[in-house]
Amino acid sequence: MHNAIYNAYFGFSENPFNISPDPEFLYRSPQHEEALANLIYGVRSRKGFIVLTGEVGTGKTTMLECLRDYLEIQRVEFAFIFNSRLTPDQFFEMMAYDFDLQCDRKSKPEILVALNTLLIQQAERGRTSVLIVDEAHNLDWEVLEEIRLLGNLETRQGKLLQIILAGQPELDRKLDAANLRQLKQRIVLRCSLNPLSPEEVAAYIETRLARAGMPNQSVFPPDVLEEVYKRSRGIPRLINLLCDNLLVTAFAMEQRSATVDMLDEVCEDLRLEWPGSRDRRGRSRYGLSEEDYPETSIPIRNE
Repeated sequence: MHNAIYNAYFGFSENPFNISPDPEFLYRSPQHEEALANLIYGVRSRKGFIVLTGEVGTGKTTMLECLRDYLEIQRVEFAFIFNSRLTPDQFFEMMAYDFDLQCDRKSKPEILVALNTLLIQQAERGRTSVLIVDEAHNLDWEVLEEIRLLGNLETRQGKLLQIILAGQPELDRKLDAANLRQLKQRIVLRCSLNPLSPEEVAAYIETRLARAGMPNQSVFPPDVLEEVYKRSRGIPRLINLLCDNLLVTAFAMEQRSATVDMLDEVCEDLRLEWPGSRDRRGRSRYGLSEEDYPETSIPIRNE
């Protein structure tokens, strides 16, 4: 378990803003709930191809980790391909390794025979099997075509292999290509993750702090929450990065709450750019103008 240097100071049991995709810290916004429900529904209903897309840092891998937990609980066989920069031969070898297929893992024909045997055995037990490919926007055309052909493994009752492709928005654009129209037509479910709204950013931060041992957060006042939203643009990974560094700064300065001054210092150290940041730095360190950012208040929930 990662121990942040400020945990004892703020009374945390663990780091609230670790950037690792930990399902225990999942903020269940409506869109995240919907995405996870669609992934589980697609697997249980044997829909075949499912696509999950979202900008960098919006929580796609966390969704996949939650799905993996579900599959393990349900004892569903699955393979997780996390490195998508693979040749077709490497892809089959990785898949065989993750499914633990008992065959020559360097022979495509043997892998396909062993995979088909596994899928049929699972189907006879009333179970399905799942192939998860993260960072799928990096897949070569040849690998995507091989994945499409895996979708042909089916019975009259449904698909034997449920295939989940997760990636950045470039994946959607790649699937729109004319040479992949056969794959696009087989996609039954699509899920997307968008940046959080101002209200969701506040709830996201409160949820993570509560999970770490601070049920009534007092570290981030409203003006800081508003600035965190603007500078992170609602992207969870950036929110974690900013809040973690703010807590380190507050700890170093022996303060119990963060300030916009601290946030300015953190953003400068991280070389973070956001809409209006250059104008802001050019005029004065802390001055804002109405045209830089919309007027948006961030609610604080006391639960």
